[in-house]
Amino acid sequence: STGAVARALVEQVRPDLIVLDLVLPDEDGLVLCSVLKNMASVPILICSGTQRRRDAFLSLKLGADDFIAKPFDVYDLLARVEVLLRRAAQQHAGDPTGARGPIRIGELSIDHGLHQVTLAGTLLQLTPTEYRLLTVLAARPDQVVPRDALAKLVWGDPDTGTSRTIDVHIGRLRVKLSQAGRLAPQIVSVRGFGYKIVSSVRGQPPGPPASAEPTAAKERHG
Repeated sequence: STGAVARALVEQVRPDLIVLDLVLPDEDGLVLCSVLKNMASVPILICSGTQRRRDAFLSLKLGADDFIAKPFDVYDLLARVEVLLRRAAQQHAGDPTGARGPIRIGELSIDHGLHQVTLAGTLLQLTPTEYRLLTVLAARPDQVVPRDALAKLVWGDPDTGTSRTIDVHIGRLRVKLSQAGRLAPQIVSVRGFGYKIVSSVRGQPPGPPASAEPTAAKERHG
């Protein structure tokens, strides 16, 4: 099929999941991935037969929720599809991340009913994976969440979310939070363990100590 057909189908049908090949006759599949993610908040599974090692990294960075390289076992594909659909269903049915009620950390607010995240009143455009990662961490402020626990809570299977996959999604989430302003809480990596979100939000950098100006004046008079 073509990118144009994919766009039209997403607009008309609103699918539960998108399986996207990176090799298309009319446009770059990576570009289309980013476009489709903005059109519909549904999981995207990328299939790629190219030999470019960067494709998995770029796919996840541009909004894909999972990546599988060709040739692949059909049961592997079906398992990944099942995990993505189950995770999407959990998002609509309730919150399996351990959060209870709305979450607020400084100016960051997470509304589970609307599946929305705002920072200082501004709505953040997060993918489903980014939303779940943020919710898992924000529900446990200042607590280190191990990588296998993140994979279990976010992907539904500790074997699905690899360390590299988690790192890529966390990196994208950090960028979006930092672009939203200095009031965003920090996501900190604890080497060898996992990640945590820091509940204390940094404000403006501290100014010079109060004694600095009198000291300088004293030196001038001396």
